[in-house]
Amino acid sequence: MNEVSTIGLDLAKHVFQAHGADAGGVVVFRKQLRRDNVLAFFAQQPACLVAMEACASAHHWAREIGKLGHTVRLIPPSYVKPFVKRQKNDMADTEAICEAAQRPTMRFAAVKSEDQQASAVVFRARDLLVRQRTQIINALRGHLAEYGLVVAKGASNVAALVEHAQASGSSVPTAAQPALDILV
Repeated sequence: MNEVSTIGLDLAKHVFQAHGADAGGVVVFRKQLRRDNVLAFFAQQPACLVAMEACASAHHWAREIGKLGHTVRLIPPSYVKPFVKRQKNDMADTEAICEAAQRPTMRFAAVKSEDQQASAVVFRARDLLVRQRTQIINALRGHLAEYGLVVAKGASNVAALVEHAQASGSSVPTAAQPALDILV
């Protein structure tokens, strides 16, 4: 039996698909792996190139599989797509990942450390919260404008929005008040 030189791994929620090929691209194995068996499987494999699409959880798996002595490469999904030969399914994807990884000109994404991922989480969470804050401010401005209470744009004018929304003698109907209180 030929020795595996490249393993393509398609990540999933529960059942991963692995595709092993030798240096010439000949299929050595195709295997389904349950999530809790992935590391045990790779611990039994000789050190080789393991390729995955760069997607959710790929950096985690790349770090863990790399600790077992394998060389791990992440490929952007758009670079894998041209190598899918038949209908899109997990088995076809893993074969395409394996073939793409064996190309000498393939460009790979760098595996991120846990600290790099943490920084990205902080950045994305902050970005999300800023967008949500802007949406809420704009919603309050729009709802209050329906009752003739107009306030200038911007986060610096939120205090005036809140004052109008919570004013006892305002023209805002009592039926709308609970919704405005949630936005405030």
